[in-house]
Amino acid sequence: MSRIAPLEPPYEQEIAGQFDRIMRGAPPLLLFRVMAGNPRAWEKFRAGSLLDRGPLSIREREIVIDRTCALTNCEYEWGVHVATFAEAAHLTEEQVRATVLDGADAPCWSAAERALIAAVDALHHRATTSDAEFGALSEHYDDAKIFEIILLCGFYRTVSYLANGLDLALEPKAARFPK
Repeated sequence: MSRIAPLEPPYEQEIAGQFDRIMRGAPPLLLFRVMAGNPRAWEKFRAGSLLDRGPLSIREREIVIDRTCALTNCEYEWGVHVATFAEAAHLTEEQVRATVLDGADAPCWSAAERALIAAVDALHHRATTSDAEFGALSEHYDDAKIFEIILLCGFYRTVSYLANGLDLALEPKAARFPK
Protein backbone atom coordinates (compact mmCIF):
# COMPACT_ATOMS: atom_id res chain seq x y z
CA MET A 1 0.00 0.00 0.00
CA SER A 2 2.66 2.50 1.07
CA ARG A 3 5.94 2.47 2.94
CA ILE A 4 4.38 4.96 5.39
CA ALA A 5 0.88 4.24 6.63
CA PRO A 6 -1.88 6.54 5.37
CA LEU A 7 -4.49 8.19 7.55
CA GLU A 8 -7.66 6.15 7.79
CA PRO A 9 -11.18 7.51 8.22
CA PRO A 10 -12.72 8.99 10.18
CA TYR A 11 -10.49 12.02 9.60
CA GLU A 12 -10.15 14.97 11.94
CA GLN A 13 -12.55 17.72 10.88
CA GLU A 14 -9.82 20.05 9.63
CA ILE A 15 -8.16 17.31 7.54
CA ALA A 16 -11.54 16.15 6.21
CA GLY A 17 -12.28 19.72 5.11
CA GLN A 18 -8.91 19.99 3.38
CA PHE A 19 -9.48 16.69 1.58
CA ASP A 20 -12.94 17.83 0.48
CA ARG A 21 -11.59 21.12 -0.92
CA ILE A 22 -8.84 19.38 -2.87
CA MET A 23 -10.87 16.36 -3.96
CA ARG A 24 -14.18 18.19 -4.40
CA GLY A 25 -15.98 15.62 -2.26
CA ALA A 26 -14.37 12.48 -3.77
CA PRO A 27 -12.44 10.16 -1.47
CA PRO A 28 -8.89 11.42 -0.85
CA LEU A 29 -6.05 9.94 -2.85
CA LEU A 30 -3.60 7.64 -1.09
CA LEU A 31 -0.87 10.27 -1.60
CA PHE A 32 -2.90 12.87 0.29
CA ARG A 33 -3.74 10.44 3.09
CA VAL A 34 -0.07 9.54 3.54
CA MET A 35 1.09 13.16 3.40
CA ALA A 36 -1.60 14.35 5.83
CA GLY A 37 -0.26 11.90 8.42
CA ASN A 38 2.78 14.16 8.73
CA PRO A 39 1.41 17.63 9.54
CA ARG A 40 4.59 19.50 8.57
CA ALA A 41 4.96 17.68 5.24
CA TRP A 42 1.23 18.09 4.50
CA GLU A 43 1.33 21.82 5.23
CA LYS A 44 4.43 22.29 3.05
CA PHE A 45 2.81 20.28 0.28
CA ARG A 46 -0.40 22.33 0.37
CA ALA A 47 1.57 25.58 0.71
CA GLY A 48 3.06 24.91 -2.72
CA SER A 49 -0.22 26.41 -3.97
CA LEU A 50 0.04 24.63 -7.29
CA LEU A 51 -3.07 22.52 -6.80
CA ASP A 52 -5.11 25.39 -8.27
CA ARG A 53 -5.59 26.24 -11.93
CA GLY A 54 -3.06 29.04 -12.35
CA PRO A 55 -2.55 30.90 -15.64
CA LEU A 56 -2.20 27.85 -17.90
CA SER A 57 -5.13 26.26 -19.67
CA ILE A 58 -6.10 22.85 -18.33
CA ARG A 59 -4.60 21.32 -21.48
CA GLU A 60 -1.25 23.09 -21.05
CA ARG A 61 -1.19 22.27 -17.35
CA GLU A 62 -1.91 18.59 -17.92
CA ILE A 63 0.70 18.27 -20.65
CA VAL A 64 3.31 19.65 -18.23
CA ILE A 65 2.17 17.41 -15.37
CA ASP A 66 1.76 14.25 -17.45
CA ARG A 67 5.14 14.69 -19.12
CA THR A 68 6.91 15.45 -15.83
CA CYS A 69 5.38 12.40 -14.18
CA ALA A 70 6.24 10.21 -17.17
CA LEU A 71 9.86 11.38 -17.14
CA THR A 72 10.15 10.56 -13.44
CA ASN A 73 8.54 7.16 -14.06
CA CYS A 74 5.72 8.04 -11.68
CA GLU A 75 2.85 5.93 -12.93
CA TYR A 76 0.88 6.74 -9.75
CA GLU A 77 0.55 10.49 -10.37
CA TRP A 78 0.53 10.23 -14.16
CA GLY A 79 -2.34 7.76 -13.93
CA VAL A 80 -4.35 9.92 -11.53
CA HIS A 81 -4.00 12.94 -13.80
CA VAL A 82 -4.77 11.09 -17.02
CA ALA A 83 -7.85 9.44 -15.53
CA THR A 84 -9.09 12.69 -13.97
CA PHE A 85 -8.14 15.39 -16.46
CA ALA A 86 -7.22 14.00 -19.91
CA GLU A 87 -10.76 14.24 -21.24
CA ALA A 88 -11.31 17.77 -19.91
CA ALA A 89 -7.92 18.76 -21.37
CA HIS A 90 -8.97 17.33 -24.76
CA LEU A 91 -5.94 15.06 -24.85
CA THR A 92 -6.35 12.32 -27.42
CA GLU A 93 -5.31 8.74 -26.73
CA GLU A 94 -2.34 9.33 -29.04
CA GLN A 95 -1.30 12.41 -27.06
CA VAL A 96 -1.66 10.64 -23.73
CA ARG A 97 0.57 7.85 -25.04
CA ALA A 98 3.04 10.41 -26.39
CA THR A 99 3.53 11.94 -22.93
CA VAL A 100 5.16 8.63 -21.98
CA LEU A 101 6.52 7.14 -25.20
CA ASP A 102 7.43 9.93 -27.63
CA GLY A 103 9.65 12.99 -27.81
CA ALA A 104 8.64 16.62 -28.01
CA ASP A 105 8.70 16.36 -31.80
CA ALA A 106 5.80 13.88 -31.97
CA PRO A 107 3.45 14.92 -34.78
CA CYS A 108 0.39 14.86 -32.49
CA TRP A 109 1.45 18.14 -30.84
CA SER A 110 1.02 21.73 -32.03
CA ALA A 111 4.09 23.96 -32.32
CA ALA A 112 3.31 25.55 -28.96
CA GLU A 113 2.91 22.14 -27.33
CA ARG A 114 6.19 20.93 -28.84
CA ALA A 115 7.94 23.96 -27.29
CA LEU A 116 6.19 23.23 -23.99
CA ILE A 117 7.25 19.58 -23.94
CA ALA A 118 10.81 20.43 -25.01
CA ALA A 119 11.03 22.82 -22.05
CA VAL A 120 9.70 20.17 -19.65
CA ASP A 121 12.22 17.68 -21.03
CA ALA A 122 15.08 20.17 -20.69
CA LEU A 123 14.15 21.04 -17.13
CA HIS A 124 13.97 17.36 -16.25
CA HIS A 125 17.24 16.34 -17.89
CA ARG A 126 19.37 19.45 -17.32
CA ALA A 127 17.50 21.55 -14.71
CA THR A 128 17.56 24.46 -17.18
CA THR A 129 16.54 25.46 -20.68
CA SER A 130 18.85 26.60 -23.43
CA ASP A 131 18.37 30.04 -24.96
CA ALA A 132 16.78 28.35 -27.98
CA GLU A 133 14.37 26.31 -25.84
CA PHE A 134 13.42 29.34 -23.76
CA GLY A 135 13.00 31.39 -26.93
CA ALA A 136 10.69 28.78 -28.43
CA LEU A 137 8.67 28.72 -25.22
CA SER A 138 8.48 32.53 -25.18
CA GLU A 139 7.02 32.57 -28.68
CA HIS A 140 3.88 30.90 -27.32
CA TYR A 141 3.69 31.66 -23.59
CA ASP A 142 3.88 34.87 -21.59
CA ASP A 143 6.02 35.34 -18.48
CA ALA A 144 3.27 34.28 -16.05
CA LYS A 145 2.75 31.04 -17.94
CA ILE A 146 6.50 30.38 -18.14
CA PHE A 147 6.82 30.78 -14.38
CA GLU A 148 3.90 28.38 -13.93
CA ILE A 149 5.46 25.82 -16.29
CA ILE A 150 8.74 25.85 -14.38
CA LEU A 151 6.99 25.73 -10.99
CA LEU A 152 4.75 22.85 -12.09
CA CYS A 153 7.75 20.86 -13.31
CA GLY A 154 9.44 21.24 -9.94
CA PHE A 155 6.29 20.60 -7.92
CA TYR A 156 5.32 17.46 -9.83
CA ARG A 157 8.89 16.19 -9.75
CA THR A 158 8.57 16.45 -5.96
CA VAL A 159 5.16 14.74 -6.07
CA SER A 160 6.74 11.99 -8.20
CA TYR A 161 9.57 11.57 -5.69
CA LEU A 162 6.99 11.22 -2.93
CA ALA A 163 4.82 8.71 -4.78
CA ASN A 164 7.78 6.68 -6.02
CA GLY A 165 9.79 6.86 -2.79
CA LEU A 166 6.78 5.89 -0.67
CA ASP A 167 5.99 3.09 -3.16
CA LEU A 168 2.32 4.11 -3.32
CA ALA A 169 -0.04 1.52 -4.70
CA LEU A 170 -1.67 2.67 -7.93
CA GLU A 171 -5.13 4.17 -7.47
CA PRO A 172 -7.77 1.69 -8.67
CA LYS A 173 -9.39 4.09 -11.16
CA ALA A 174 -6.13 5.62 -12.42
CA ALA A 175 -4.75 5.08 -15.91
CA ARG A 176 -1.73 2.84 -16.46
CA PHE A 177 1.38 3.63 -18.48
CA PRO A 178 1.09 2.56 -22.11
CA LYS A 179 3.42 -0.18 -23.23
